[in-house]
Amino acid sequence: MLFPSIRLRFGYVLLLAFSLTACLNKPQQLVRPISPLPQDPLIKSYFNQSQASSYTEPLRQQTRLGDNLEEIIVNTITNATSSVDVAVQELRLPAIAQVLAERYQAGVKVRVIIENTYNRPWGSLSPSEVDRLPERERNRYNEFIQLADINMDGEISQDEINRRDALIILSNAGVPLIDDTADGSKGSGLMHHKFLVVDGESIIVTSANFTTSGIHGDFSEPLSRGNANNLLKIESLELAELFTEEFNILWGDGPGGKPDSKFGVKKPFRNTRQVLVGDTKVAVQFSPISSSQSWQESVNGLINQTLEKAQTSINLSLFVFSSQPLVNTLENKSLQRVLIQGLIDPSFAYRYYSEGLDMM
Repeated sequence: MLFPSIRLRFGYVLLLAFSLTACLNKPQQLVRPISPLPQDPLIKSYFNQSQASSYTEPLRQQTRLGDNLEEIIVNTITNATSSVDVAVQELRLPAIAQVLAERYQAGVKVRVIIENTYNRPWGSLSPSEVDRLPERERNRYNEFIQLADINMDGEISQDEINRRDALIILSNAGVPLIDDTADGSKGSGLMHHKFLVVDGESIIVTSANFTTSGIHGDFSEPLSRGNANNLLKIESLELAELFTEEFNILWGDGPGGKPDSKFGVKKPFRNTRQVLVGDTKVAVQFSPISSSQSWQESVNGLINQTLEKAQTSINLSLFVFSSQPLVNTLENKSLQRVLIQGLIDPSFAYRYYSEGLDMM
């Protein structure tokens, strides 16, 4: 869906509600990829729906446009020699779990944190538990069944579960894992991290969960390419130290330890830190923060500082956009003749709290 540009008093706002559903239901035409831009040697960016590259998916064996984010994650972990810390909301891809298990069994220190909502192996559910699943979760379970049925005989054996259920792979290997109930609560509901640190030097930060739909596409939908996601791979000892600090706050004493982990707003407030990676300045801050802190000190406050500096254009690509202070800044910048262009997922673009509506 494309809304024509809306002329404001001085500037322009162009709002695009990009219909993923429409695109996913059309066969993908593999055209000659556009020429990729040169990468910074220390900060590399990847996109699973890029038109500058293509790859063959490991699960559906389909060639499609985009960068293989899973392969980048797997290769980074494979090269670990001393430590791997993974903090991700959901981990369901067996190849990532398998390489974590292999590194752990090879003597590498491996630690994994996930959100409690996703800390139940699909393969451990009983038939009665499956029957009680909400429709969305049952669809996800059925997706796992398709993924796990390696010999495609319509039945799932324990061997297939052991090879394709990521959480069972980690458990069978003894990989240390906690979730956001480790602080003694029922869960923060705010464990949305998606990063990993390898050997205290290599960092991956991504918008993608480690799932089929987050990286490749729904296993049951041959034409789908998954949610549009990005990934940064950064080489920096100083930056890795900041991410490890965040991980350690979440980890606490780890499995079986006293509940001294801190998640959500229980985490100590830390100001934005500046790190120089090569010739590039990188600002780092972790969310969420307590409401006792001022909005200007929050991550959205940091984003707002960046928007305020815009002179000619601002491009936004967002799953959900619901921050009123940020859209107020965008309005002011548009009145200053700054071109504002936004891509918002259609499932959220028209909800009552959507700032996309305010932009229009």
